[in-house]
Amino acid sequence: MSNLPNCPKCNSEYSYEDRDFLVCPECGNEWKQGADVERAVGQKVVKDAHGNILQDGDTVTVIKDLKVKGSSSVVKIGTKVKNIRLVEGDHDIDCKIDGFGAMQLKSEFVKKA
Repeated sequence: MSNLPNCPKCNSEYSYEDRDFLVCPECGNEWKQGADVERAVGQKVVKDAHGNILQDGDTVTVIKDLKVKGSSSVVKIGTKVKNIRLVEGDHDIDCKIDGFGAMQLKSEFVKKA
């Protein structure tokens, strides 16, 4: 019998290794061995455009000019956004940008500073 841990999501004992990940055949959950169980269980992991994991309070930089909906303004490439907050939904970053105010961004258009 293998010494692999049970799935952190559904507690199935039938987990197996696939390259660097462990996989649960019952619920389809994938996780890295030794990774935070809290992250694997229920919290969505938000990554920037380069694959870095983002957390509340991080500072990010915009990597593409972004049009502001309902305005003729543009958030320019290289704009730093401090103290982000992660939220659920399509636009998963909630923030305040100097000169624009409160808005939401997609994590695919930022990089961790």
